[in-house]
This record gives sequence, C-alpha cells and structure tokens, in this order.
Amino acid sequence: MYHSISDDPEPAFSPYYKVCTSPRRFAEHMQWLEDAGWRGVSLSDGLDILAGKKHIDGKPVAITFDDGFRDFHTEAFPILQRHGFSATMYLPTAFIGNERKTFKTRECLTWAEVRLMHQAGIEFGSHTVNHPKLVDLRWPEIETELRESKATIEQQLGHPINSFAYPYAFPQENQPFTENLTAVLRRLGYQNCATTVVRRERAAPHPFLIKRLPVNACDDRALLAAKLDGAYDWLALPQEAVRRWKSRRRTRQMTVPARTG
Repeated sequence: MYHSISDDPEPAFSPYYKVCTSPRRFAEHMQWLEDAGWRGVSLSDGLDILAGKKHIDGKPVAITFDDGFRDFHTEAFPILQRHGFSATMYLPTAFIGNERKTFKTRECLTWAEVRLMHQAGIEFGSHTVNHPKLVDLRWPEIETELRESKATIEQQLGHPINSFAYPYAFPQENQPFTENLTAVLRRLGYQNCATTVVRRERAAPHPFLIKRLPVNACDDRALLAAKLDGAYDWLALPQEAVRRWKSRRRTRQMTVPARTG
C-alpha cells in the first residue's frame, strides 16, 4: 500500500505513519522485488491468481496506491513499466479532473493521464468521491460516495470498475458497519474492497476485507523482505484489539451522563 512517490520527508510523522516513498526508494523496492522473484500485479489479478483463475511465472505481489497523486504518473509508472509490473491506483474522483487539481496540498492526476495508464495496463479503482471518513456518514451519503465515484471512473475509462479501497483507517472492530458496507458494495457492483488492516493475503481472502502491507520510504531491503515474508502479519491482531478498546472507550464516554454541580 503506497500513497505518494515523492521526496517529502514528512518530519511531523513517525516512520510507521509516513505515506511518502522517495522515487529512489520506490525504484529500489521494485528492483528488490524482481531480484527476489516477485512479480508486481494489480489487486484484481492478484485475487484471480490466489483463486487459481490465472497463473504467472514468479510470486505475485499486488501493488496498490491510494489517493490519485500526480507523482504516480511521473515517478511510479515509468518504474513499474521498466520492470513489467502492473498496479492498482484508487482514485478519489472529486480531485481528478480534466484540469489539474490538488488533494492534501499535492497535485493529482488528470483524466488524460488516467486513461493513458489504463491503456498501458494499470488498474483503477474507487476511493470514494470526496475521501471522507465513511463511518461518520449516514448510509445514503455513503452509498452516494460509492456509486458516484464508480460511475465517474467508468464513464471516463469506458471500462467496468470492480475494486474499492476504504479511505482512512478501516473500522474492522465495527462489525455491523463492515457488514452493511459489504452489502452496499456488492449491490453497487464492486467485487472487492482493499482495507488498511495489516497482513498479507496468502489464500483466497474475504473479497471485501482485503488486508494490505503499508510501505514507505523507511522500508529498507531487510524490512521490505521481512514484511513480504510475514513478519508484519502478527500486527493484525493487536491492531484490531487496540481499535476495539478505543471503540469501547468512546462508547462509554458518550453514554456516561455528565456530572452536575
């Protein structure tokens, strides 16, 4: 799971929470993957490979990008092409236009760039329209975000859009919400949903609860190899435990009546 391929050092964030990967480090990542026998594929192709519907030479690794930043086209795309890799980019469609727009102070892709890369084999998916925290919205608003983003990308590409990536931290501790979200995604024609839950997927996964490995400029060769070998898989359990604890704590704070004088 990548975001921006840029030299922003993000000094305000600790290594785990950084979302930028320098072009030099990204190039190293792709070379290290190739050296170790990995083949970069789109998320949908990766799922088909796990399900036995497709086969490739080498070990498949699904490479995904969130947020639709321009540097995917200028920096990541040429490197992916050099290695013969594909990837999936998730677009928040309010920030993708015929003219250049910005999101989180970063320039975003244009539709012309999206179409060019789609023709070259890059998969595009939905990342909502406005990149909101969906769990804070009402269900009619959530459905609008999911439906309109999918329809916009399909209109621009003339191709079905099957994949969705949940913006911000995925609320896996909220089972009613995740079940309703899955039902809405299915009804709107999506086939899978990528989340921020940390872990590899080694067998046919729940298609709407797909886990990913966060990657950034702090991943040297040893750390990247460790993640691919499973060293980060254990984080899924404490990640969920902490989120459940925070959820219960918030609920108690909202339900305990305030003291009066």
